[in-house]
Amino acid sequence: MLFIYQLESMIVKLSIVIVSSFFIFSFNEKKEENNAAIVETISEKGLFDSDEILSIILKGNIRQLLNDRADKPTSHSITLSYRDKDSSEVSILVKMKTRGHFRKQKGNCKYPPLQISFPADVDRLSPFNGQKKLKLVMPCSGDEYVIREWLVYKIYNLITPKSFRARLVRIELKDTKNKKQPAPFYGFLIEDEKNMAVRNKAMVVEQKLRPEETKQDDFLTMAVFQYLVGNTDWSVQYLQNIKLLKTESFPQLITVPYDFDHSGIVNAPYAHPAEELLMRSVQERRYRGYCIKDMKLFEKSIALFNRSKKDIYNLYTKNDLLDEKYIKSVTKYLDEFYETINDPKSWQKDFAYPCDPNGTGNVVIKGLKED
Repeated sequence: MLFIYQLESMIVKLSIVIVSSFFIFSFNEKKEENNAAIVETISEKGLFDSDEILSIILKGNIRQLLNDRADKPTSHSITLSYRDKDSSEVSILVKMKTRGHFRKQKGNCKYPPLQISFPADVDRLSPFNGQKKLKLVMPCSGDEYVIREWLVYKIYNLITPKSFRARLVRIELKDTKNKKQPAPFYGFLIEDEKNMAVRNKAMVVEQKLRPEETKQDDFLTMAVFQYLVGNTDWSVQYLQNIKLLKTESFPQLITVPYDFDHSGIVNAPYAHPAEELLMRSVQERRYRGYCIKDMKLFEKSIALFNRSKKDIYNLYTKNDLLDEKYIKSVTKYLDEFYETINDPKSWQKDFAYPCDPNGTGNVVIKGLKED
């Protein structure tokens, strides 16, 4: 009898454990589903999850902010306002300061690039929820070039998620110390590097290394993209307009480009190639990767750009913000790229340029360190 009682007791205890485990598992599973739903809800309302132009108003001592172009500029209190879904105006008190190098200099640009720092208590339904710091690109010499640069970010978003997202904004400045106000213009916000890294399950690192030491597939895709848009203003060695991502999956670092105003596809009036490259203009394409003997290694990246061809063209041909003259010229510029990558002799010649001992393919542009 004692043995039967002990056996029944063990069965009861085992049943309790099984039932408890089931409820715990179900609860955790439900919790994970709820968390996923929350994340999905937030991401659906995220700042960079929409292509809709966001209108913002910057109010405060704007002249003081824009004229503060020192090496170590002060943070200025500015009110950032936007219209909510119900058309009501929402205001956030932020801190803003000038940033950058070339575009921050008064002799180069009318408006300097800005950095926006958000408070911790931004409403969770706001498009700025989850943002701590954002870069705001302002017009340098006409906002048509801002739109063109924003589209370069959109091209790379089509190619890989390991890219910075950007959101076009319509900016209205209200200077409380000045009666005369400029007409509204376009700018764009750039995804914070930490958020970009988290989205890709990675972290941003600063490390001196040669491009050959980075993850090859991602580097080749990035380098071919730079060739596509006609951008030579970058280097891995000096982290010139390049961020490096570290993931648990790969020991090599991943290259992520940004800052494309000196690219040929933008063709800004102030953009010039580095003298060391011996190029006529920024619209002349120059492959700036490292020397690779095995040309087959490029085939994966070339296939990727061919798959994205239609979507890339649509960014321009179906864009109401671009004038017909630019659409025509950029279509021709894209045609030249696709003619090259679909002609083995042409692309192998261009992509092998860094192997030429008499060329400028191995010239490293030091550039300026980003603040």
